[in-house]
Amino acid sequence: MRNFQYGTPTRLIFGKNAIENLPEVLRSLGKKVLLVYGGGSIKKIGLYQKVMELLKDFQVTELSGVQPNPKYESVLAGVKICKEQSIDVVLAVGGGSVIDCSKAVAAGAKYDGDVWDFLAHKAQCKAALPIVDVLTLAATGSEFDAACVISKTETNEKTGFFSKSIFPKVSILDPEYTFSVSPLQTAAGAADGMSHVMEQYFTEESSLLTDGLCEATIRALMANAKVAVKEPENYEARAELMLACSFGCNGILSLGNSRSGWPCHALEHALSAYYDIAHGVGLAIVTPHWMQLVLKKHPEKAMPLFAKYGVNVFGLDSAMDKKQLAEKAIEATAAFYKEIGLPCTLKEAGIDNSRIDEMARHIADNEGLDKAYMALDLADIKEILTASL
Repeated sequence: MRNFQYGTPTRLIFGKNAIENLPEVLRSLGKKVLLVYGGGSIKKIGLYQKVMELLKDFQVTELSGVQPNPKYESVLAGVKICKEQSIDVVLAVGGGSVIDCSKAVAAGAKYDGDVWDFLAHKAQCKAALPIVDVLTLAATGSEFDAACVISKTETNEKTGFFSKSIFPKVSILDPEYTFSVSPLQTAAGAADGMSHVMEQYFTEESSLLTDGLCEATIRALMANAKVAVKEPENYEARAELMLACSFGCNGILSLGNSRSGWPCHALEHALSAYYDIAHGVGLAIVTPHWMQLVLKKHPEKAMPLFAKYGVNVFGLDSAMDKKQLAEKAIEATAAFYKEIGLPCTLKEAGIDNSRIDEMARHIADNEGLDKAYMALDLADIKEILTASL
């Protein structure tokens, strides 16, 4: 087990009516609030009205229209508001894209340069406005981690940065606010959460403890996703999905593990940067093809990992040959994504082969997959994307 330092400063307030804590939470952080949200969904479910009622004693300025794969334009608009109006606290109400945008805004508000400096890794974020969120989608885990990912449309870039300063101070999680999430979005969120866990699980070094945590989290995501896509108002399924996704990215699942390089996220970031597809959809498409490629190229590394995964997550017979177990585990993964209604190919997601070479080159040049645990070169990346068509 490798050395580590770990701390999670985010306070989670979880459960029915958790939002009633919002005034008390914000009161300790300031009076001037920037409310960040996406489209009209929070108004349709009455959440916007509830938030505004609770914030009647605060000065609220709004930044609306944050899109999935949050765009840099929204970040710049939010930073401008924060600086001009001396905002005290950023309140994100929505899913991971809204929270990621809010984190970048909060960081930019405390920085004299261009906030893209953080995303381009030209500068380190050392300060940010406090961030509070009310979560409406189980997926990214951004409500419980120190990272954000932002897209710059004109350059087809999708990149992120980490900073302790952008951990949310408080995250309010009420599973009932996810009841209105569509079956496709629910499935994509579960796939996103699964991928976060798998990126930490398929590593060179792990432990019985972290393996068990990862396996239980994946099983919980799969079991509850199947229920939630069919019974959207099943509270227990929504609650388990929400909490499992929150644990996906905050580091506790990989304490002491070596790093994998997060190859599936590296592959998918190009897809959603170039085509703006849902992140979880892209991950569900490329993951089985990444597994097939590394099983072929790095059998000595991939085979035992995928065999273990097949036995402990899918209940495959451990007496089977390890290669057969690995292959069956890949098949079971793809079958699960199909079962919960996710596209199985890039073509189903509206992506053809016209930019495969361009995306493969972008990934090879920018994502560092040649240094991943199961390294990929340009030809490997192109093969995965082509197989995903």
